[in-house]
Amino acid sequence: MNIVLLSGGSGKRLWPLSNDIRSKQFIKLFKDENGEYQSMIQRMYHKICEVNGESDITVATNKSQISEIRNQLGDCVSICVEPCRRDTFPAIVLATAYLHDVKGISEEEAVVVCPVDPYVGDEYFRLLNVLWERAKNGSSNLSLMGIEPEYPSEKYGYIIPETSGEISRIKTFKEKPDEKTAEEYIKDGALWNGGVFAYKIKYVLDKAQSIIGFNSYDRLFSEYEKLEKISFDYAVTEKEPNVEVIKYSGEWKDLGTWNTLTEAMEERSVGNASFNESCENVHVVNELDIPVLCMGLKDVIVSASPEGILISDKEQSNQIKPYVDKIDIPVMFAEKSWGDFYIIDRDDNCLTIKLTIKQGKKMNYHSHERREEIWTVISGCGSVIIDGEERKIRQGDSVTIKAGSKHTIIADTLMKVIEVQLGNNISVSDKKKFDD
Repeated sequence: MNIVLLSGGSGKRLWPLSNDIRSKQFIKLFKDENGEYQSMIQRMYHKICEVNGESDITVATNKSQISEIRNQLGDCVSICVEPCRRDTFPAIVLATAYLHDVKGISEEEAVVVCPVDPYVGDEYFRLLNVLWERAKNGSSNLSLMGIEPEYPSEKYGYIIPETSGEISRIKTFKEKPDEKTAEEYIKDGALWNGGVFAYKIKYVLDKAQSIIGFNSYDRLFSEYEKLEKISFDYAVTEKEPNVEVIKYSGEWKDLGTWNTLTEAMEERSVGNASFNESCENVHVVNELDIPVLCMGLKDVIVSASPEGILISDKEQSNQIKPYVDKIDIPVMFAEKSWGDFYIIDRDDNCLTIKLTIKQGKKMNYHSHERREEIWTVISGCGSVIIDGEERKIRQGDSVTIKAGSKHTIIADTLMKVIEVQLGNNISVSDKKKFDD
């Protein structure tokens, strides 16, 4: 089964954990079978592999998320990278062309497209296989998954099926309604449109040819910035007469706000947090190495990260964005393909960072023109390469890297390193990469 996971977008509705670089799907909040915390994208990816072991999964994403995806899913994951952010129609066309032109998958094969970030039950993953089978062997050009509504939501589009069966032709699509209209839709058997659907590769490549005039991967990639920003629903789905819907009645949560996210949390706290006996319906997500104590609180979310602290009534937490937009702070934490970094302290001419490098991983071979760096190993062991010369390093060792020197670090074990950057106008743009 061929699956495209859509992992685009960014946002601040889960600030201070999410930002323009770190999207909500990378926040680790859910425990796996081993008791380790995993993110939405990890949960979705591993569940698909567990239920549908033969799945060929490709993640469609933008450049800013590649490091986090490789960090969380491994270096072998298939990634189709958007040159810039566009809406879902360009993203899906590019991913479909990638499957056909780059991975060599036949145009007669079927593909399932789904987002990475809903919190769903096991039946969802079984239905992905049903969707794929319907697209591959059925008579419809598009097979959609319709989510049985839990309430009259104003956030989702609605699918109106012709019948009340588990699989039905689609009568029409409705845009996001007000609450009263949504109630009428639900009485008529309407389903939420969760953006999950399947098709044959040839179908989407033909649509791309007719809508934008070309469908090859190389040309799509080179001219991607010129493509119109338009959703797949507007461009294709709502205009397609030969379309069906498969009903999904299991658990499905769009974890787009703190209020909905805490409903899916298995525990009331992640990280170092404690509560007194008078707290009710209080959740804490603490990424800092300091304790959080809650006393006498009710219906509150507390979230602490290197980029800020949120204390909010749960109902009001969905109104966070205009306030966060006024906060101007650089990214303080990020995951990379080799591990992660956490900014400890910054000054005009000095930046102090804690690096964690995974066992067997290494940074790009690179240099900086405007800064000197001092690396001090606080745990683990490995090697540094500076201007082609390799040197073994271990706990307690320090290395000075002069401005202009090419350098990298390779971890033989899990390593933790304190990096001090010294110089004028310290910036992430002051980096030049070289071949290993």
